[in-house]
Amino acid sequence: MELTLLGTGAPAGLPEPDCPCARCAAASGPEARAATSLLVDGTLLLDLTPGPALAAARAGQSLGGVRQVLLSHPHDGPALEVPAGLPSPVRVPDRQELALISGHRVRALALDAPGTGYRVTGPDGRRLLYLPPGAAPAGTPLSAPVGTGPATGSGAGPHTDEPRDGVDGPYDVVVLDVLGRPDALARLREVGAVAATTDVLAVHIGHDVPPGPELHRRLAAAGARAVPDGTTLTVGAPAGPGTLPRRTLVLGGTRSGKSLEAERRLAAFPGVVYVATGGSRDDDPDWGARVAEHRERRPATWRTEETCDLVPLLDSDGPPLLIDCLSLWLTRTMDEVEAWDDTLWERGGATALAERVSALVAALRRTPRHVVAVSNEVGSGVVPATPAGRRFRDELGRLNSRFADECEHVLLTVAGVALPLR
Repeated sequence: MELTLLGTGAPAGLPEPDCPCARCAAASGPEARAATSLLVDGTLLLDLTPGPALAAARAGQSLGGVRQVLLSHPHDGPALEVPAGLPSPVRVPDRQELALISGHRVRALALDAPGTGYRVTGPDGRRLLYLPPGAAPAGTPLSAPVGTGPATGSGAGPHTDEPRDGVDGPYDVVVLDVLGRPDALARLREVGAVAATTDVLAVHIGHDVPPGPELHRRLAAAGARAVPDGTTLTVGAPAGPGTLPRRTLVLGGTRSGKSLEAERRLAAFPGVVYVATGGSRDDDPDWGARVAEHRERRPATWRTEETCDLVPLLDSDGPPLLIDCLSLWLTRTMDEVEAWDDTLWERGGATALAERVSALVAALRRTPRHVVAVSNEVGSGVVPATPAGRRFRDELGRLNSRFADECEHVLLTVAGVALPLR
């Protein structure tokens, strides 16, 4: 099965007409994107981009063989342009299937937002899932009972011999709004519809995310990618390098956006365990407000563990870990080894702390889990006035360096911008 992406942008395209924002201004060349539209094997067209015939010609394709045009999302803009010779666009009712004369089968999936998702099975058995902007499958399992009403469309008829429940294994390609609905990708992973072999393509890309390297960096962290308009892919062919990093360290100063960056990197994964090393402080309202802010923006499916005992978590199998943060872990550990007292530090505190740090780093090295950790970068500020303050600064710098040595990805956040260091 061959897939051509005639457009990969949001419904308004990128750049948006007459939009003066910096992100639209930067969206040029391969980063300029028409509204998303997919051409499957030259015979099935999913959604319409403006000027579809010209878009197809630029991609080296023709719309002359299209026998079915399906719409996925409500359209409240100007009337859709339907080139002469194309069949009238239709929307398939939820949970109904079409069997095309080309040998393709299309099932309409119910969503949790207005619109319709489509599962396309090619004559070769390869499977493609396409979701409209801002949508995720409505509940699980993803393969719902087939509808009984008639389906309309050129060369199509009802088809009912598919399994009535379960996801029937991972898709070969999934095309969806990765950055707008990362939870949709997490849900697909949770039910086995997306696996390591699935090529996840981001579409419906608008100016809410910076284009260029930042766009591709965020997608890579989610295990997805974006391609330019006009790209043709063979469904089921290897997608190229796309291995997710097992360990990531996100550094940054106060309110630099480091926690948000760490959360964003795991938003497309199910069942994340959020490890809060700071605990609760009933006598500190400001601390309570900070904790509440973090909790409110985390997905409801994430589980929180309030602990500084990180080694057992790293040594166990399970879903991804988000550790926020190492600087609070170090504070608690220095409390436990009595590192703040100069005399006790010299008599054994320094050795005890070094042993704790080595144990943590060794657990990170051998962990089977996907880990994203957050830590403060404090070495660029004013030199602390006390020996204990300078000790903490020095030990945090050493901890960050040793932790980073074991990580495939290291980022530094400044003013909300994540700068890749590795």
